[in-house]
Amino acid sequence: MHNPGNAAPDRAAAQERFADGAQYIAGRPTEGTSGRTHTVVDPATGAEVLTYGLAGPDDVDAAVAAARKAFPGWAGATPGERSDALHRFAAVLADRAEDFARAESLQCGKPLKLTREFDVPGSVDNAAFFAGAARQLQGLSAGEYSGDHTSYVRREPIGVVGSIAPWNYPLQMAAWKILPAIAAGNTVVLKPAEITPLTSLMFAQAATAAGIPDGVVNIVSGTGREAGEHLVAHPDVAMTSFTGSTAVGKRVAELATATVKRLHLELGGKAPFLVFDDADLEAAVHGAVAGALINTGQDCTAATRAYVQRPLYEAFVEKTAALMGTVRVGDPFAPGTDLGPLVSRAQRDRVAGFVDRARSYARVVCGGEAPQGDLRHGAYHRPTLIADAAQDSEVVQSEIFGPVLVVLPFDGDDEGIRLANDTPYGLAASAWSRDVYRANRATREIRAGCVWINDHIPIISEMPHGGYRASGFGKDMSAYSFEEYTQVKHVMFDNTAVAAKDWHRTVFGDR
Repeated sequence: MHNPGNAAPDRAAAQERFADGAQYIAGRPTEGTSGRTHTVVDPATGAEVLTYGLAGPDDVDAAVAAARKAFPGWAGATPGERSDALHRFAAVLADRAEDFARAESLQCGKPLKLTREFDVPGSVDNAAFFAGAARQLQGLSAGEYSGDHTSYVRREPIGVVGSIAPWNYPLQMAAWKILPAIAAGNTVVLKPAEITPLTSLMFAQAATAAGIPDGVVNIVSGTGREAGEHLVAHPDVAMTSFTGSTAVGKRVAELATATVKRLHLELGGKAPFLVFDDADLEAAVHGAVAGALINTGQDCTAATRAYVQRPLYEAFVEKTAALMGTVRVGDPFAPGTDLGPLVSRAQRDRVAGFVDRARSYARVVCGGEAPQGDLRHGAYHRPTLIADAAQDSEVVQSEIFGPVLVVLPFDGDDEGIRLANDTPYGLAASAWSRDVYRANRATREIRAGCVWINDHIPIISEMPHGGYRASGFGKDMSAYSFEEYTQVKHVMFDNTAVAAKDWHRTVFGDR
């Protein structure tokens, strides 16, 4: 049962905290100047949380100017100074963990136990990781040229980074984009999704509380078409980092090309979940339900296509449907809730459309509808299992982004791996087998940026996250993310004070 009153104190706190506006520029909250407003809605109840003024081009210009002004000082700080600031940042995030968890649950509909145990601790851990990694920005060793010159490589920050984050993990995406960028010495203007700006704003406020200079972290809360496109096209933005759909990613790439800026894209996914006939069936079933339903399926790495070798197929379908039936859908703030609402009614209706259309060509084994009763006011959709769809069908090929798992059979190993690769995406995948050789083959041949073996969904700060093909390019997290947020410079010294004359003589002769 859903009790809307559980979120009332958090709604009031959000309204008070952001009374000065949902923009954060040069260390201060401000109101957007576009002349238009947006209302943040609690997806569990449909209640209004906060109405704020949207950012327009003038706000983006102000944020970029603040970031540009702050860049020389922040880039000129020593690695140790940036590291110390990030350690303080991690401590502030940890101190405010409960506030972050509640705000994230309120704006996204995530179960509070998920934000407490996953979103917030993961973001704190990211900050702690990059605090250490800030001291590891190293170039290559020296090289000699004819004994007269010595070369080395400097790794330097790029400048102002314009980042655009999605609505499914607002806090974690702010962490993934801001932390490696500022650890490397860049400054950032982040545009969160306009429907989920709260924790991004809190993140920037925490940066200020940690002593990170004004202008290093800026937030502009506006629409993608107005604020987002202006940020990407801005001539003073040296790099764009975008996470979102492949379709929008193509538009971002088009805009970034005009100013020849660095581009990092983490786009859609349609992760395969490949179960071989020697797999531990019970483990695979539990992994599939957890992997498909994490964050109500609104996760680009979620298990969406389960390919099960035919000897296990019917048992897998039966057991997965039974386990899905035990998942508790309800109030995100209730301790027993496993699955909250989708982020909005529009997203719920989009997911329901996929399922309704699938009834004409596949078998909806369980779920497939919105719950009634007290939950009817929220953006809820029951966990759904679809079987026997064709490989080229919409539910297999398109990113649904909801609590829907599609199951298909396969026969030989070659077919299973071929089907796993048979979508445009390549962000994540998993393979389930007790045979180390079979599993190792899957890691080699599945075209995805991450392949789990006998698990699905865990990520850690030390390891990279990013995709192949239509899932984009570049890496979040880990030391590999510094490749996105730095550029290398070749420096050469004349060791002899006469080498330049000798080089001139070699090229032009005696003059």
